[in-house]
Amino acid sequence: MSLWQFWIDVGGTFTDCLACTPDNTFHPIKVLSSGITKGRVESVQDDLSLADPMRQDDPPRFWVGYEIRFLDDDGATLAAARIAECDSATGSLTLDAPVPETVHPGTRYELSAGEESPILAIRYALGLTLDAPFPPVSVRLGTTRGTNALLERKGARTAFVTTKGFADVLRIANQDRPRLFDLNIRKPEPLFESVVEIDERLDADGNVLRSPDPDVVHQQLSALKSTGVESVAICCLHSFANADHELLIERLAREAGFDEISTSSQLSPLIKIVSRGDTTVVDAYLNPILRRYVKSLRQSIGSSPLKMMTSAGGLIDADRFVGKDSILSGPAGGVIGFSRVAQRAGFEKAIGFDMGGTSTDVSHFDGDYELEFETVKAGVRVVAPMLAIETVAAGGGSICDFDGVKLTVGPHSAGADPGPACYGRGGPLTVTDVNLFLGKILPERFPFPLDRDVVLSRLEALCSQLASAPQSRPFTPIELAEGFCRIANASMVRPIRKISVARGYDPSEYCIVSFGGAGAQHACAIAAALGSNQILIHPYAGILSAYGMGLADVRRFREQAVLQPLSDQQLEDLEPLFHRLEQQCRSEVQAEGVPDERIQPSIRSLDLRYAGIEATINVPRPNDGDYAARYQQLHQRLYGYVHAGREIEITAARVEVVGRTLDPPVAERALVPRTPEPSETTQTYFDGTWHTTGVYLREDLQPGDEIAGPAVLCESTSTIVVDPGFNATITSREEVLIVATGGRKSERVSTQADPVMLEIFNNLFASIAEQMGVTLQRTSFSTNVKERLDFSCAIFDPEGDLVVNAPHIPVHLGAMSETVKRVIRDNPDLQPGDVVVTNDPFRGGSHLPDVTVVSPVHDEQNGRILFFTASRAHHAEIGGIVPGSMPPFSKHLAEEGVLIRNFKLVDRGESREAELRTLLTSGPLPSRCVHDNLADVSAQVAANNTGIRQLNELVSRYSLDVVEAYMKHIQDAATQKMQLALKRLPDGLYERTDHLDDGAAIHVVICIAGERATVDFTGTDPVLPTNLNANRAIVTAAVLYVFRCLIDEDIPLNSGVLAPVDIVLPECFLNPPEHEDPGQCAAIVGGNVETSQRVVDTLLGALALAAASQGTMNNLTFGDDTFGYYETICGGSGATPQADGADAVHTHMTNTRLTDVEVIERRYPVRLHEFAVRRGSGGAGLHRGGDGIVRRIEFLKPLHVQILSQRRGLYAPFGLNGGVPGTLGRNTLRPSGNDLEQPLDACVALQGQPGDVLTIETPGGGGCGAPQDRISG
Repeated sequence: MSLWQFWIDVGGTFTDCLACTPDNTFHPIKVLSSGITKGRVESVQDDLSLADPMRQDDPPRFWVGYEIRFLDDDGATLAAARIAECDSATGSLTLDAPVPETVHPGTRYELSAGEESPILAIRYALGLTLDAPFPPVSVRLGTTRGTNALLERKGARTAFVTTKGFADVLRIANQDRPRLFDLNIRKPEPLFESVVEIDERLDADGNVLRSPDPDVVHQQLSALKSTGVESVAICCLHSFANADHELLIERLAREAGFDEISTSSQLSPLIKIVSRGDTTVVDAYLNPILRRYVKSLRQSIGSSPLKMMTSAGGLIDADRFVGKDSILSGPAGGVIGFSRVAQRAGFEKAIGFDMGGTSTDVSHFDGDYELEFETVKAGVRVVAPMLAIETVAAGGGSICDFDGVKLTVGPHSAGADPGPACYGRGGPLTVTDVNLFLGKILPERFPFPLDRDVVLSRLEALCSQLASAPQSRPFTPIELAEGFCRIANASMVRPIRKISVARGYDPSEYCIVSFGGAGAQHACAIAAALGSNQILIHPYAGILSAYGMGLADVRRFREQAVLQPLSDQQLEDLEPLFHRLEQQCRSEVQAEGVPDERIQPSIRSLDLRYAGIEATINVPRPNDGDYAARYQQLHQRLYGYVHAGREIEITAARVEVVGRTLDPPVAERALVPRTPEPSETTQTYFDGTWHTTGVYLREDLQPGDEIAGPAVLCESTSTIVVDPGFNATITSREEVLIVATGGRKSERVSTQADPVMLEIFNNLFASIAEQMGVTLQRTSFSTNVKERLDFSCAIFDPEGDLVVNAPHIPVHLGAMSETVKRVIRDNPDLQPGDVVVTNDPFRGGSHLPDVTVVSPVHDEQNGRILFFTASRAHHAEIGGIVPGSMPPFSKHLAEEGVLIRNFKLVDRGESREAELRTLLTSGPLPSRCVHDNLADVSAQVAANNTGIRQLNELVSRYSLDVVEAYMKHIQDAATQKMQLALKRLPDGLYERTDHLDDGAAIHVVICIAGERATVDFTGTDPVLPTNLNANRAIVTAAVLYVFRCLIDEDIPLNSGVLAPVDIVLPECFLNPPEHEDPGQCAAIVGGNVETSQRVVDTLLGALALAAASQGTMNNLTFGDDTFGYYETICGGSGATPQADGADAVHTHMTNTRLTDVEVIERRYPVRLHEFAVRRGSGGAGLHRGGDGIVRRIEFLKPLHVQILSQRRGLYAPFGLNGGVPGTLGRNTLRPSGNDLEQPLDACVALQGQPGDVLTIETPGGGGCGAPQDRISG
């Protein structure tokens, strides 16, 4: 017997449903995800009844038993009742009590029965009243339930079970902070509430070092169960290599009474405990929520087939749906839908543009689905196959506002409740509202009544604010509405450009497949911005994610870590593993009821990488079996280079098995060319002008129809807007194909400052810097750039002032501008095609490992320099007296590495790489990794060239005058923001002195006078004989960072921030004199990584903004003649007057990531015994300082070890306003065979022996406010 089928996508605002009858007739349905149905009273008929024409098409007696709530103009409840009867012929609703006196014509109401939205949609399609039983149906469903639980932190009570010594491994994670300029650091809250440490240990190969005691473990888990924890996540160190310990713990957990157990070795048997552990915790956290959700659906649909969409785009029985596979459950349906629709229409290259209520999802199809195997969603790392989807916080519900200087769209959303202002529930102005106001949404075609008047009032209020704001102009409501629409478009184009650069494709070659409830209103503008000429819109575009549920296959994935060199023998050895994985996948597909004839041959692939590199490429099995050749091809395409002869490593083997779903029949009709007449006309606003616009009903159109823009096409689930300059045709499958009719036009924009264009250019310039960063990360060779993200890219004006950058490392910020200005000064005759390389700390550099590449951008007409692009990257080796170029005891610059002073790498287009190689290999202390240096410099040049191309495109689009004007306007806007921040500080002198461990004083006096500040370092001690000297660029970067932290909002970081700030920096150890001979220059490597942190602490302390953070980067280097390893180690952040400090996080001038414990042990001859938060090390106070960490490392072979650190002497991280200082850091060594730890200095070089254990305890942050106030308050 054929069943009704329901393909459903539960989104953040709407639930989309496509009901398919047994005879393959489709019925689209859209309801609110809240399960609420909205309406408006047209008339009160008698004491018990009211009427609403919106209810005339509803199924008979459908609303009987539903609660009705009446709302005032602000969305507050006036009264409530139950529906006793309803008449779909007249639209009348009869209540079980008299109609309240407060209800009158125009009053809004809501209907609800407390059921999940999919059940409401199914009931509506089948006409089932609340008391009617459900017939057998077939349901395919994608849901954001898991994602929402993550975002709202409303999962199950969960415990994390792991190896002793590593309870905090997920709390510390990669040690980076999410937002660079937030002094009140907010790391993502862990999903687990408690941790159980198991006394067990495996080595990196999975060999047992210490077995768990079953009795002890059982006692631990029984005690855990008694606390009320519901779910357990088990992830032990190196369990990817040997699952025995985890499986034992799992068995004991079941014996202790746990039903919800997630085990990392079964979920994700891959190296990296942080990623694998997070995935396991996510699974445990969400599983009970998903099971309850499925149970609630089953209460209505009973035993009917219910399949859920996974993040990988495959279907799975609801009873086997697990947390780790739920994160992209809803959006995955859209990817399947748009890809299949594009293929049917003849497009093998397509970009999916899914604009919904709260966000926009962008994805890419090039003949195959693009998968990611590790990603971060909702602030949590997840290792699981997922369709590659980029999400931007701009949707129909994104809030439109004015912050006093610029207009903003998003990232906050009105959500489903209260929703946009026009929904009548007191919501804020949103993108949906401005589209309504611009005539791009027709109220009479919307699923429920919309209020245009309230939108007008919101716009008028903002117009009043703009009229009195500096650097603004008067706006009419319609101008402002269009401005918000353009800003929303710019913010959505930005991630598309970013992912296109990251994945190596040109978006102009792709068809845009637009879907989602709001997508078709913006598709033409998005396509125009990307240079794409074609847009495809399916008949079910408004609910294409739901349509994709019906097209989705059953897909199963299995993977296993390998971590062996690629060779013919290894491939042969992998055959049994592949066979086992294939059998597991095939069995799971068969269990879903897929017949054998629809199960496709398995897809094998290997994750490959060059030995010593972390980034992998997934390589499907080539037809000729030559994985190495295929890997090299893919590497060349993605990164622009290959390493011939370098060993290739297999990190993991993967298998996918697909059980195909039969596609529903798609009717094709003959094309009959015609120009249809509109059913009516309306007024829409484009490019500053009202246009008379034809309105066409989708049901009236037929294949072959051609419609010239502007036009509005109305469907039951969405509205399609055809902009001027585009034509729409109806295809034989009844898609709408929109084609641009002309080339890209230059946009006419005034050079006068305008808040709309200011925000658009913010997006444009930031997008260029981001694309430069993506190019650098993609094409670089070194781990420092590719994985630790120790780089920054930026754009500068002709004078070398910073316009915008994409910072990862704050110490690069002001320093890069100093570098560019010195390049300008030293090269007054730069020519087109020139590229300059420098690392000179006395000419704008930070320290020698930080190499900067600067490229001028010339006017092709007159040769004038228009802009500069620049990129700075930390090179892990640049020569010097120790490997890694971070010597603890260097006495002058020449000992720290090769000095590259104003070196012209490219001279009028001619490469001088050979000369650079000579420079790097010559001298007494040459670089030990010249190949890596040259590879990374080439990547930096490529990044700069990306910026140059994008800037030239910007000039072509807007004109040089406009681009130059808005470079200045953006700097001026940052200046205004800085002036506003300074005005909030009381005028006066702010003074502080702090000391390095050797007693060297950093003294600063900050004078605040209205909108200006002077930062005076007079009184700082003279040049030091050690390497803790800084320079003007480092100090400028520190000042810029501190004053940028005063601006508590997202703004482009540029030189305008420092325009109201004067820096007085006499000769001292923060500004040593420059010498031609590097042997006469002060040593500076420690100043960049250590002194910079202390300068920031001193400045923040003087301004009373924050207590001292750990004040060091805890630089650790170890290695021998065959390898070198370098890391910086996090600590505690200082408390502020508003909040506690954060534990175990990088602060201020660095934000580099830490290599995963399992990777370190696998790659290097060391073993970690402890990696934990150093509890109690933060200073007490009304707000306590953040705790540092403990990192305990055993050496397994003789190694050279260097530590460069601070805050180990007399000067602890100071407290603020009566807060207690943080605990000093401590370095110790326990020699092999000795139980006593020997104290080490802050800076030390030693020879580690096998069995020696080095312990680094990093400082805590200072407290803020008197401790007794915390206790009493």
